[in-house]
Amino acid sequence: MNLDRIHIEDLEVYAFHGVNPQEKDMGQKFLISLELFLDLNEAGESDDLSKTINYAELCSKVEEEFKKDKYDLIEKAAQKLGEFILLNYNSVKKVIVEVKKPWAPIGKPLKYASVFIERGWHTAYVALGSNLGVKEDNLLNAIKFIKDNPLCRVLKVSKFYETKPVGYTNQDNFLNGACMIKTILSPQKLLEFLMYIEKMLKRERIIRWGPRTIDLDIIFYDNLIFSDDELVIPHPRMHERIFVLEPLNDIAPYFVHPIYSKTVSDLMNNIRG
Repeated sequence: MNLDRIHIEDLEVYAFHGVNPQEKDMGQKFLISLELFLDLNEAGESDDLSKTINYAELCSKVEEEFKKDKYDLIEKAAQKLGEFILLNYNSVKKVIVEVKKPWAPIGKPLKYASVFIERGWHTAYVALGSNLGVKEDNLLNAIKFIKDNPLCRVLKVSKFYETKPVGYTNQDNFLNGACMIKTILSPQKLLEFLMYIEKMLKRERIIRWGPRTIDLDIIFYDNLIFSDDELVIPHPRMHERIFVLEPLNDIAPYFVHPIYSKTVSDLMNNIRG
């Protein structure tokens, strides 16, 4: 679906960001431009202010948020503004923030220096597994960690399924599940967060595919196809694993694998024959 846009250009705010100490002491003028992506159909049909974003209120809140802290970098200030808008205006799906610094102290004449960032909500599917300790509690605690992160929202949770181990078979059966989340985190930052949860829940990586209190894997992230040394999306073996596909089928049976062009339901049925 194509989204509509609200554009605010060069909102003037006097704030105290900068690497140099005098910038934090004396402050300076910044110019903030915003582009908000959302659905304005209802507002256009109803002529009702409550169905859109109140620009006056938004500008006041953005100014207050921008002045609340003092950062070395306008990159940090822009990042915080993007998060603030996404977390406080539920109708906004994506935001572009530009922060201009007209008086950047670089010892050279220039019109301004600026940073330009784009942030938005993304849909990710995470597989969960446990075969040590109280397995159901481990899965529920992992989901609670995700819920407690303000940059993530848990939208759906599957049923939990007992499954036999794969690879290293001399271990207890697993309890597996999946959840659908909405997140502002990038794929790499989401992976870091999931590894942090594993650490908090005492996961130890001793034997490959061995026993673990918790295992968290990103299966899909939007329709992204991505690979680096730490992360591959979609998960490279998910289409071969019934213990991933069965819970995923509970919450996203018609999600289409961006490489194989088959739904989760079809992939599951292929394995079952």
